[in-house]
Amino acid sequence: MTKKESDLINCDLPAKTAIAEIQSDIEAIEKNALLYDERNFDRRIEVIDFIGFQVIDQIEELLQKTDQPAQLILLKYRAEKIKSELEKIDINLFKKLQKNIRIQGYRGEEFKDLVNKYVDFNLDDNEHQEEPGYDNLDIFINELSPFQTMPEQTKDLEPEMVYYQKTPARIVFELVEKSHFVKEDVFFDLGAGLGQVAILVNLLARITTKGVELEPAFCDYARDCAATLNLSNVTFVNVDARKADYTEGTVFFMFTPFRGKILQEVLEILRKESLLRKIKIITYGPCTAQVALQNWLDFAAPKDVHIYKLAVFTSL
Repeated sequence: MTKKESDLINCDLPAKTAIAEIQSDIEAIEKNALLYDERNFDRRIEVIDFIGFQVIDQIEELLQKTDQPAQLILLKYRAEKIKSELEKIDINLFKKLQKNIRIQGYRGEEFKDLVNKYVDFNLDDNEHQEEPGYDNLDIFINELSPFQTMPEQTKDLEPEMVYYQKTPARIVFELVEKSHFVKEDVFFDLGAGLGQVAILVNLLARITTKGVELEPAFCDYARDCAATLNLSNVTFVNVDARKADYTEGTVFFMFTPFRGKILQEVLEILRKESLLRKIKIITYGPCTAQVALQNWLDFAAPKDVHIYKLAVFTSL
């Protein structure tokens, strides 16, 4: 055997090892019956990601390096078939859950139990978040939306307005736990985006919720989601937050939709509302520090101003 032939054999050993590992991974997934039980959403999502970002990507990389691709092509077909089957389970699952919400009206504890059936999450983990964190709960809540394509933004934002960023779902669950809503409460989400916060609060707390959103495309999307899920007590208003009607509101949420003077203008509007009735303002993100400076609000934990922890303020 020449040195060149020996080098070729040695170079091929890592590829053979990688192919054997891929084949082993695929066989293990194919034999795991639990993945095909719709209740195992958490594990199924992890496996779908593993197939897409590790197995198939690795096969694609190996295909670039071989002139005998038959075995790799077969493995890729098997991996894509499994991935498609697992994704179809979730597609059917969320169609069923959307129908249940629309027709059977899952709300309050029933809705919480429904989520807990499929997703394992612990709100105590929020205490350790240093920035917005997204996990399987977000994927689950996103999939509950009847529409999956985010609309394009049509309006330019003023310099102090903040681009849309979705509130982590676990933060909304925590918000409901900390707010101690009563049935008479009316919840406003300022900078409602695609409507997830207002919709989730309604599902979790059974109260009237309203979203204020400047972008018409986002507002239309949110309205369509609420209507498709048959949520009659969820409404969205396409208006600048400085011009919205807050006369019904008792609890107001902001995930830093704006900063500086705009935020102060909105806070002044809410201060005037607080002269007529007691209100709560709940913040998440950088706006918390500015809201904490308002002398007409009481902050339960004034020494713990952390921008990515929920802060609850009550009017004096």
